Amino acid sequence: MTSSRSETLAPPSRIFLYEDPSSPTVDLGELRSHLKEGTGLNVETRPEFFSYYRDEDLETRASKLARLKVRNLHREQQDFEPLLGEVNFELRLLSDPSRRLPGILYDGFRFQELLRSLIPPEERSLRTLHLPLTSRLLATFDPNDRVYHARVIVCGYPCVISTSGIVEGPAKPKEFYRARRGYSILGMSPPTEALKEEIRGRFIDYDDDRMTEVLKGYVLQALFYHMMGDPFCEDRDCRLFNAHWQEEMIRAQLTSGRLCPEHREFLSRIA
Repeated sequence: MTSSRSETLAPPSRIFLYEDPSSPTVDLGELRSHLKEGTGLNVETRPEFFSYYRDEDLETRASKLARLKVRNLHREQQDFEPLLGEVNFELRLLSDPSRRLPGILYDGFRFQELLRSLIPPEERSLRTLHLPLTSRLLATFDPNDRVYHARVIVCGYPCVISTSGIVEGPAKPKEFYRARRGYSILGMSPPTEALKEEIRGRFIDYDDDRMTEVLKGYVLQALFYHMMGDPFCEDRDCRLFNAHWQEEMIRAQLTSGRLCPEHREFLSRIA
């Protein structure tokens, strides 16, 4: 943990957790209890973010969301005029947030900026931590390899956690990709579901019963970012470990399922 105690902010006076209706296995009440009992902070649950903030017409909001799509993985900050079909697609999702998104990638920081603009001024402060869960697959541009990468969490204000990112962000075991590559070399379409069945249990899938438990670690990452500016830990058994592989995530969030002694001690000071 790199930040000293003197550099930390005061804990938020309230935390708002927003549901993702498209993820039926996520227990928002259990997440709330986990966060409240572990920190002693005031934690409340709210409906899905866009359903909760309805201060503009849906078509305007749908157009804004359609503009956030990543069309070129190797170009940052893409500005374009969305097609009517793209706007109508977002409109259907806004009208029914329980619908699951297909693999559409959104610019994570621009998505975060849109959410921030919808939070009323009286709730837009460091004393309030907003934690929206979303099924939208978020990505951020890495200037090192100049490509967008899917993320589980996009830290900032608000911190946004993608349930689809839990599935698509951390990489599956290497043999999954070797097998898929083998089919491609033979000119055959990889049987994705059959390949996933061979590594069942070693990755988190959609509607996975373990999704809530995994999310417990990511809401803690958001809290540590909010207070310290550093959401991650180098300890592979700490829930704040920045997992790049599914098996790393499962180890930190499920096999271990706890914070390292240093982060645990920090939380005990605010509880």
